[in-house]
Amino acid sequence: MNDRLGAWLRRWWPALRLRTILLTVLLFAAAMPAIGAVFLRTYENTLVRQTEAELTSQGAALASAAANLWPGAVRDLTPADPDARDDPGYYRPEATSVDLRSSPLLPERPASVPGAKADPQAEAAAEVLEPIFDQTSRSTLASILIVDRHGVVVRGLGQGGSLAALPEIQAALKGRSRTVLRRNGAYHPRYSFEWLSRASAVRLHHARPVIVNGQVVGALLLSRSPRALFRGVYQDRGKLLVGGAATILLLVLLSGLVSRGVTRPIEALSAATRSVAAGQGSVPETPATAAVEIRDLYQDFRVMADAIAVRSRYLRDFAAAVSHEFKTPLAGITGAVELLDDHFDTMTPDERRRFLSNISADSARLSQLVGRLMDLARADMAMPQAGVASELAPVARRVADAQGRDVIVALDLPDGLPLVAAPEATVETVLTTLVENSRQAGARRVTIRAEAVGDEVVLRVTDDGPGVPAADRERLFEPFFTSRRETGGTGLGLSIARSLLAASSGWISLVETAAGAGFEVGLPRG
Repeated sequence: MNDRLGAWLRRWWPALRLRTILLTVLLFAAAMPAIGAVFLRTYENTLVRQTEAELTSQGAALASAAANLWPGAVRDLTPADPDARDDPGYYRPEATSVDLRSSPLLPERPASVPGAKADPQAEAAAEVLEPIFDQTSRSTLASILIVDRHGVVVRGLGQGGSLAALPEIQAALKGRSRTVLRRNGAYHPRYSFEWLSRASAVRLHHARPVIVNGQVVGALLLSRSPRALFRGVYQDRGKLLVGGAATILLLVLLSGLVSRGVTRPIEALSAATRSVAAGQGSVPETPATAAVEIRDLYQDFRVMADAIAVRSRYLRDFAAAVSHEFKTPLAGITGAVELLDDHFDTMTPDERRRFLSNISADSARLSQLVGRLMDLARADMAMPQAGVASELAPVARRVADAQGRDVIVALDLPDGLPLVAAPEATVETVLTTLVENSRQAGARRVTIRAEAVGDEVVLRVTDDGPGVPAADRERLFEPFFTSRRETGGTGLGLSIARSLLAASSGWISLVETAAGAGFEVGLPRG
């Protein structure tokens, strides 16, 4: 069921712009109080409970007056104890009991039915209380009835008849106050949208016992319609329209602010993404009105675009360099094979050996290029190793011992040199590459020094060779750049060393020395 519903929603869900979603959310948030007031009946329920509280207070006052003015009532003229009034339990306000959502709605109050003769004392009390009831009804608009202890009406609508069958009257004659909701038969809608209000057609009936000398001698029945929600809305329609217009204007302004801070920058970044993907354009400047997160997104996108551009240039240059490096030996092999194929029978043995030797040399160069390319690929794909720590001295001694007689490697390593956070294989490959680079340049002595500098261990590799020409220093670490191609150089050694060091958060750079130029290698402490 959920899958079918999800598929249906995905099929028919409209494509909405971000500003439309934001404006809809803001409008819905602004309309929530009105929705709660109308459909959840929160405010209307408050009006009904306020009406009940007013009827309860009126009933308490009138029942107290009736109890004191009832014939035969013994009035207690003893003043109240001041200490008793200080007791928090002395005052006992009655809580409201009706609720529009849960209280049952009873039918309209039926007319009184003929009953027994009314209690003379109740009739006498009603005569005395008549002016009080009349003045109260005139001010509060509440209908006030008084019944005797049998439920016979002695004052008010239906006088002389009995209301003893009503549940609220029965509760009051048993000594308990009760409020019920009944339909208002005299109700006729007069305002637009008044049909949405349940309280408009409701009338509250509050029954309260009259207790004299500890006995229930009668009851009061007060009824009144609650304040109608939409009646007040209609009366204040001008103010509400002005408030609604101001709210909508504020929401439009907020939507504009959100649009300038979120929507427009995202649209501009989306357009820039398409341009960058097509190989055109560049990342626009970060809008000054953009949100902090959007600014961070611009910065991240700018970094990503720069990385993509660098990678694209690298791949383009790499492809061109590989093509060039492979083309020369392949051309030599192809030419030698063609000559042998055409003139093999007329060639002397020395000529044949020379051409075969050229083919073998070019083939060896291709094999060497393939091997170095695989080394470069592995170096570029190398990942940092957590928790690795290596000693420099043993690795440097192995590199020095592995060299032939044509180059001498001198070590200047102080005692207590810290461990480095790099694999031994990485350190050995880098040092071997630098020594080999010096040997190919014609150096006869190479010196490796090391020292701890802050959080790093810095290695300096210098030699007595001719150094690096100034014109070549900018391109020294570029793949395939070499000035000794005729002696077998591939131009990949320094690129491989830099990639291996970068995988261990290290670095390599060319530095000036008193004798010319040398290399510095930095590795983090282990």
